[in-house]
Amino acid sequence: MAAAADASGAGRSDAAAAAASAACPCPICLESFRDEAYLDACLHSFCFKCITQWVKIVASKHEEPLSSVKCPLCKTENVSIIHAFDGESFQRHYIEQDRGKRCRYLSDTQEFISQIYNTREIPDDASSVEQYWKQRKYLRKNTWLEMWLRQEIQALTQDENVETIVYHIHGVIESFMKRQEKLHTLKQTLPEQTREEFRSLLSDTARPFLLGRTARFVAEVELFLISQRNIDAYSRARVQRFTESASHVAREQDALPRDRPLEDHYLYLLSDETGGEI
Repeated sequence: MAAAADASGAGRSDAAAAAASAACPCPICLESFRDEAYLDACLHSFCFKCITQWVKIVASKHEEPLSSVKCPLCKTENVSIIHAFDGESFQRHYIEQDRGKRCRYLSDTQEFISQIYNTREIPDDASSVEQYWKQRKYLRKNTWLEMWLRQEIQALTQDENVETIVYHIHGVIESFMKRQEKLHTLKQTLPEQTREEFRSLLSDTARPFLLGRTARFVAEVELFLISQRNIDAYSRARVQRFTESASHVAREQDALPRDRPLEDHYLYLLSDETGGEI
């Protein structure tokens, strides 16, 4: 009887722990913790794989290797990640362990993608955008999307292991499309509202991983979906778009008076981007 009671108690304890984990998911992947890890100063918890991926992304934005990293939730500086604890022991991963380990593995295609994100965004083809959302073309499944997202995110994070990020972003997009399919059947959607909801949701999902490049990423995802092309065809179209953008910048440079200093040239381009406000 005592053994049965102990087993029953252990079962309830495991169930309670599972319920608690589901109720408080990892703030990055929004799923139950896998190999739960803590930042050493603020003690906020994440999946170990998620938080180490976060550190890699933050490190890719800095020229010098990091010795500490800010918590994505509270911005407290932390120097290590504590994980694999079992009540008696734990492992500790120091942020500075990654010093000197950053390497460039990007393919030529991914190098090109990285360059694209450093140029000004090309204005949308308004008619194509309107038709895509008004005619509900987004309900057609894009079989290339997951592969395209992987290539794009690898280029942006400069990391080959991006499966967690791709899985999360692709899953959010797929869930959104399925929900829209149901609403379409009930005739409860407006094109403008649907587009705005999609862009807002994608932005919120991608921002923890892509930081300052999130807005441009959202625009590129929409352009890829609207194109309804496979990856190779879209890449060729994007090369042309990039070339046209470079030509536009060259024409702007030629239009500047030759006696203007370089500082004025940068102010001119910034003013053009911000609508006259710098």
